[in-house]
Amino acid sequence: MAELLIERTGDTERWTLSDPATRNALSDAMVVALFEACLRAKQDESLRLIVLTGASGAFCAGGSLGHFSSAIGQPLAPGESDPLVAANRAFGDVLHTLCELPQLLVCAVDGAAMGGGFGLVCCADHVIATERSVFGTPEVTLGLPPAQIAPFVSARLGDRVARQCLLQGLSFKAEAALVLGLVDELTDGDLASALEDRLQRLRRAAPGAVASTKHLLQRLRDRAPDLRDEAAIAFAAALRSPEAKDGLAAFARKKPAPWVDDGKP
Repeated sequence: MAELLIERTGDTERWTLSDPATRNALSDAMVVALFEACLRAKQDESLRLIVLTGASGAFCAGGSLGHFSSAIGQPLAPGESDPLVAANRAFGDVLHTLCELPQLLVCAVDGAAMGGGFGLVCCADHVIATERSVFGTPEVTLGLPPAQIAPFVSARLGDRVARQCLLQGLSFKAEAALVLGLVDELTDGDLASALEDRLQRLRRAAPGAVASTKHLLQRLRDRAPDLRDEAAIAFAAALRSPEAKDGLAAFARKKPAPWVDDGKP
């Protein structure tokens, strides 16, 4: 099955995250497909608009940890290299490359955009969502740092809101996301119609001017330190910790994590 469906119509491509069984979680194959699509698109001067969306009533449930389930809570042997580092760094590369696209990138969100999916949304030039959409960064409640997405969340929402989201593991509905600035446009009707209307408006912008402007904006972003390696190491170390093992096990059982204290004597 194709993890990323790509459809071309004229000057527009629609990239659909497609793994309904996992609510379009970011598997290794999906991350590779996204990265390759970005590299191709950067060289396509006839492409003006890219729509990133999800299949079957969800946007993206976040990172898929199934492939590394045996590594959760398991420390490395002395001198052993950690495959988790490379996998997490690969997702960081996707986020960076999405931001570097010369085309206008629109995220069309219907349903949940969690964790890594939240990070994808933060890379967009315009975000349109349905009223039933939900956004969240639950990583710290699972014993994990939202390592790769943190710089992008901060760039999109500012330091104060990013700290609220990332350090508290918040989730919120689409109306709140609109107020915070994560979502630019909210539709209570047909997402496809609202999206097409927005794309028509975006076509008023000249492609060369858009590419040049995005390059200048990216230059501003490039002044910030590149944290991809540091983030990958931090995430891998956390995933192998007892904290993550306990947190993810509690999540699977739908029970409070061991560090949760309800404040009662």
